Amino acid sequence: MALFTDSFPSYIGLSPDYVHQVINHAERYVDGKIHTNGMENFWSLLKRMIKGTSVHCMPFHLFRYLDEESFRFNEQKAPNGDSGRFLQVVAGIVGKRVTYTKLTGRLEGS
Repeated sequence: MALFTDSFPSYIGLSPDYVHQVINHAERYVDGKIHTNGMENFWSLLKRMIKGTSVHCMPFHLFRYLDEESFRFNEQKAPNGDSGRFLQVVAGIVGKRVTYTKLTGRLEGS
């Protein structure tokens, strides 16, 4: 698996597990196929969703927001567009139920 990162020191040591290539933003932002533009685009869309559409995000629900935005981002070029994405979501919820208690972390009426 290919992994493209900037030159932040925390990414050192990833190379044994990944094909790791680095772009130094002090020098340039793109070097052939090596860039971080896709990931920066994802984070920008996620922040816009949380601050705009959702207004607020409880920390214990963050993984749900990430899942939703990951799905949107990965399916943005789906062959049937929004309707195809909608049908895919509806097919995925069949047989699943989220209770008030599970959703909020507290008993109903309290």
